Amino acid sequence: MLGLFQFLVDAVAMVCASILMAIGIGYLIVIGRFCYDQLRGVRDPEAPAIPDTDLPRVVLQIPVFNEPLVTEQSLRCVALLDWPKDRLRIQLLDDSTDETSARADAVAAELRIGGAVIDHVRRADRSGFKAGACAHGLTLTDEPFIAMLDADFRPPPNWLKRTVPLFLTDDRIGFVQSRCEFQNFEKNWLTRAQGLVQDGHYLVEQRSRAHAGWLFQFNGTGGVWRRATVEDAGGWSDYSLCEDLDLTVRAALQGWHGLFVSEPPIPGQVPEGIRDFRRQQRRWSNGFVQVAQKTVLPIWRSPWSLTRRVMAISLIAHQIFFPTAAIGLIAFVLGVILHGSLAPFAGMLEIIGLMTVLVALGITLPPYLALKRGTVADYVKTVASIPPLMIYLAFANGAKILQTLRGRKSTFKRTPKLDHEAATPIDAEVE
Repeated sequence: MLGLFQFLVDAVAMVCASILMAIGIGYLIVIGRFCYDQLRGVRDPEAPAIPDTDLPRVVLQIPVFNEPLVTEQSLRCVALLDWPKDRLRIQLLDDSTDETSARADAVAAELRIGGAVIDHVRRADRSGFKAGACAHGLTLTDEPFIAMLDADFRPPPNWLKRTVPLFLTDDRIGFVQSRCEFQNFEKNWLTRAQGLVQDGHYLVEQRSRAHAGWLFQFNGTGGVWRRATVEDAGGWSDYSLCEDLDLTVRAALQGWHGLFVSEPPIPGQVPEGIRDFRRQQRRWSNGFVQVAQKTVLPIWRSPWSLTRRVMAISLIAHQIFFPTAAIGLIAFVLGVILHGSLAPFAGMLEIIGLMTVLVALGITLPPYLALKRGTVADYVKTVASIPPLMIYLAFANGAKILQTLRGRKSTFKRTPKLDHEAATPIDAEVE
């Protein structure tokens, strides 16, 4: 009986190790593509210069819920965008139940005097949450391009002129995603770790996938959609906690593609506490799983090349890392106890260890150096904190992801935002 149990433990450990290595290979392919692009000197697409009189109409959607200070700052910031005021409609999608609405009304009235076109949209109910608010907003306007910002993101004035004209170069461009960065990344060890990973996500993963023509995701903020793409893909859907990824996949399956631009970056925020970080990561993981369950088969059956299909699935399915890592670690510890030695797992550990180092360095070091984020010593300390943080998330969120795989519905919980000027926390709310 003990021998059978040992066999099962070893089998589970090997299966988990194989899945982790497959995920690692996906990242190594992306890193390889990044290096290839760097050697070739590949640059982001350049937006053509277009006279203001020929610029298209744009609606800028800002969905908010109980974020009074952040919402005020957001409105004041976007009112400064360098775009003809008669061709930019700012649509505040306000589902708030607190003072946010009254304060937003006052700021909107003030900005309208200066010529800004601001619609303060309120709904009778909050069905569909962010996806529902965005879908409702689109029924009220007919602008051909839809810019999107979360309330804590602060675009520079030239953002729209760097992104929207790109749509005019190719009528199959469905969205343009800008690089996001995080103004509070130096707050503590956790924000530094998140900043390091997010820099890698945008500058290595997103940029390389976009240049290769592989699926890469719209990040939900700091981007612009072509309205025709959203409509052709079936509009916003609220079945997933990652409505942005869901729309990205459906648009790609309809033959649309995205562009990625590194400059200018759009500053936002990362969670400053471990509880909020865990909640945000859980929401993203569960959302990815929900999208993967619905889209893996359509992607595999699509007429795309094998490489493109495999890389698309590697993107939407990689969150399985967390439950796999948790189960694998448990099986490994049990296996060592049963064998009384590390020897049976030595080869597996060497491969996973090497892949972890290569992925961590390949994803995080190039952007750290390119963006001049700090000293080498600071980098070493920060990158060393990432594997333990991932293990923590594996055990903290792994069970929830497995529950989602079994059909459990999760509630959207907002991440607390900060007042950019006073650094005042805004309470998290269930959305």
